Amino acid sequence: MQFSIQREALLKPLQQVVGVVERRQTLPVLANLLVKVADGKVSMTGTDLEVEMIAATTADKLLDGEITIPARKLYDIVRALPDGAQIELKLNGDRVAMNAGRSRFTLATLPATEFPTIDEIELVERVTLPEEVLRDLMERTAFAMANQDVRYYLNGMLLDVQEHTLRCVATDGHRLALKETKLESKVSGRRQIIIPRKGVNELIGLFEAGEGEVELEFGRNHLRVRRGDVVFTSKLIDGRFPDYEAVIPLGADKHASLDREVLRGALQRAAILSNEKYRGVKLELSPGKLRIVAHNPEQEEAVEELEADTVVSDLAVGFNVGYLLDALGALRGERARLNLRDAQSSCLVQEDDNDQARHVIMPLRL
Repeated sequence: MQFSIQREALLKPLQQVVGVVERRQTLPVLANLLVKVADGKVSMTGTDLEVEMIAATTADKLLDGEITIPARKLYDIVRALPDGAQIELKLNGDRVAMNAGRSRFTLATLPATEFPTIDEIELVERVTLPEEVLRDLMERTAFAMANQDVRYYLNGMLLDVQEHTLRCVATDGHRLALKETKLESKVSGRRQIIIPRKGVNELIGLFEAGEGEVELEFGRNHLRVRRGDVVFTSKLIDGRFPDYEAVIPLGADKHASLDREVLRGALQRAAILSNEKYRGVKLELSPGKLRIVAHNPEQEEAVEELEADTVVSDLAVGFNVGYLLDALGALRGERARLNLRDAQSSCLVQEDDNDQARHVIMPLRL
């Protein structure tokens, strides 16, 4: 196996796959990348047995073959080489020789036969949509995923596809984020899959701004995403996601609409004097006004009064200020709309003129 390639052409696919490789491994071969030369291309595969990333690129002086090379060392060497360097990589016995100008490197290898790869998945649905749309969906909901929760099905993101709609949903049990988009083609039936947290983060890092499209292949146990010369595959979390539609408050007839950035600024200031453990703030609604109040054990207090488009009188509800700020940060419109029912109900946060993004926050007792 051998190939010749310019540094920049090798660095980009390396960056895409090296993030999948965990620094601490149970199997030595999982610290390596599978480097394969075939069909006129060089492909690199990284995996941690949960997610797998394959990136391919073109090169010169190709000689077919495959081997596994230490991922982090290969990436660090290529990154440290000067711009425009021409790299020649050749397998000699059980070592890889790497030359770039006057630089010479010899790396240890492990056989390609030891490298675990995910076989073809059992395809049940295929969806195509613009790359920037999927990135936007995931970025605006990922913050609500749980982290190391015993309810393992919350440590990931739900992809819910039905008819002409794709939804991304995440919840940690205290708040919920939902964003949806319309699909050009209709799917055959409703599909719900849960992508693990690491898979979500790797996908968000993979996507770029542009006019490209991505293809989602829903399998029974895997999700595969194809984007140009990159193929990403993730195992799915085997569990039942909560009935998120039941969490969205119905009959929330008490509304307050106000400038999103003004509300964010007021909440950020009030948060400074909130209880460090519970981070609670009280929202007090009265006609034409929203009052934000925060207290802490040192008897300190913050009060912010904002003009709001509301006719609600005498309603006070407590919320975690961090959750409110996360939800407002995920909106894009100039004005935010808070929808409430009573002092014990959750708050539905959304853009004033758009219900494609919805954020539900559970109340706090203050």
